[in-house]
Amino acid sequence: MESKQFAIFFLLIFAGLVLFMFNQSSNGSSPFFLARQICHTSKQVNNTSRADALESALSEASMENKTVIIAIINKAYVEGDKSMLDLFLDGFWLGEDTGHLINHLLLVAADQTSFERCKFLRLHCYKLETAGVDFDAEEVYMSQDFIKMMWRRTLFLGETLKKGYSFIFTDADVMWLRNPFPRLNYNQSIDSLDLQISTDKFNGDQWSKDNPINSGFYMIRSNNRTISLFDKWYSRKNESAGLKEQDVLNNMIREGVFKELGLRVRFLDTLYFSGFCEVSRDFNAVTTVHANCCRTISAKVVDLTAVVHDWKRFKSLTNSNQTSTLQWTNHVACHNSWKRHR
Repeated sequence: MESKQFAIFFLLIFAGLVLFMFNQSSNGSSPFFLARQICHTSKQVNNTSRADALESALSEASMENKTVIIAIINKAYVEGDKSMLDLFLDGFWLGEDTGHLINHLLLVAADQTSFERCKFLRLHCYKLETAGVDFDAEEVYMSQDFIKMMWRRTLFLGETLKKGYSFIFTDADVMWLRNPFPRLNYNQSIDSLDLQISTDKFNGDQWSKDNPINSGFYMIRSNNRTISLFDKWYSRKNESAGLKEQDVLNNMIREGVFKELGLRVRFLDTLYFSGFCEVSRDFNAVTTVHANCCRTISAKVVDLTAVVHDWKRFKSLTNSNQTSTLQWTNHVACHNSWKRHR
């Protein structure tokens, strides 16, 4: 008797569920439709939460004029006894008038390991989400994953401009030996420069579009012109197979895109914004040193460590005659990094 009552009860419950599903489907709200709605809403919430997280990270790192310093890191940059990130941060510690700038540095982590390292160091951190791509390993110069990472970087930086933030973008293999802001012509007036970008080799003319640019260090102001530049730049990704984003930007300069957009652009002198491609001739003037013209992170770490030692040696000298004859240590590891990959 009890089993018969249980069966009747079960059938009534089942019939009620069927009736509920029929009623819901008749007004476009079937369980399957609701599931799709929930999934769609979940994606919207995730996109909104990511946008909120970015706005929060930018706001916390920002100066009063909505300017931030941005560097992108991944697992390969935080590994080792002395990591690339360690060296990068050493520059802020050892440089002239650079210590306070770390309060405005936003580290954008391309993977969970580098994000956790950033949080451990109590810096301003943001986790860059890239669906279906893992950027935790070292992306060797001009490999396919390296090119993908550079384009993802371009997209992210364009999003930052659209949020109204101006920024200095710096690769994490750039040593900040002096505060660069005094060397950068920047203010909030309508006539201020839109973009100031480093060069691999400086041709002597800061306005010449023939300077070979390096997108590993530049300052850019958020406005309609620079936002349009980044939109045009990123739109060329799929038609630029085998080219890194810097090559594409160089091509756009030659095509007259800067002039077309009305951009005011200055190309930075390697006397101040130096690199391994062309070293600064003057320790008293050098502001940043970029480990460009170098293929691997391990080689960069070796030669940037030598830069730190050279800088400490310079700072210990008080006689101007001694500093005038001081020279940088040769970048042997970076030079050899190309030989091993030919």
